[in-house]
Amino acid sequence: MNIPNILTLLRIVLVPFLVLVFYLPIEMRYTICAGIFAVAAVTDWFDGYLARRWDQTTPFGAFFDPVADKIMVATALCLLVEEFRAVWMTIPAMIIIGREIVISALREWMAELGKRTSVAVNMIGKLKTAGQMMAITLLLFAPIPLESVIGYVGLALLYVSSILTLWSMYVYLRAAWPDLTPFSKAEN
Repeated sequence: MNIPNILTLLRIVLVPFLVLVFYLPIEMRYTICAGIFAVAAVTDWFDGYLARRWDQTTPFGAFFDPVADKIMVATALCLLVEEFRAVWMTIPAMIIIGREIVISALREWMAELGKRTSVAVNMIGKLKTAGQMMAITLLLFAPIPLESVIGYVGLALLYVSSILTLWSMYVYLRAAWPDLTPFSKAEN
């Protein structure tokens, strides 16, 4: 166990606290939830940075880092969808969660074929993740109903993240398409 792996585990441990605080009947719940999510977002960046910098990459970290991210983001988006109860929040949440399911399945499939590197994380995916983390943090912080500049910026970032989500999914699917279609197999 090393520091990057501990930071990854911290993200997973923070999920139940995010949910618990979200449902507490206290005035500061939005601020606390935004803080919890912001800590998780920072550890997401920091654990990868430290693992590469200190040459402490491990199979555990390679597996659990993306799992921790997906659990945290999906949980926060579900909480926001429930809180806002609006189609304008549900659509980007569905896009983001749906994309994560598709790309996770695609990566698993490509790994079985020995071609996981063809669907490795790219810059669009990193921008998407940064945008999502900022958007969700701001939306968790914004009081309901959405009436503040912070909330509107968070919502705008969520939509930008949704567009980047679709774009990155297209890039990954395009890279894997020759291995997914029967026509390319016949040519090989």
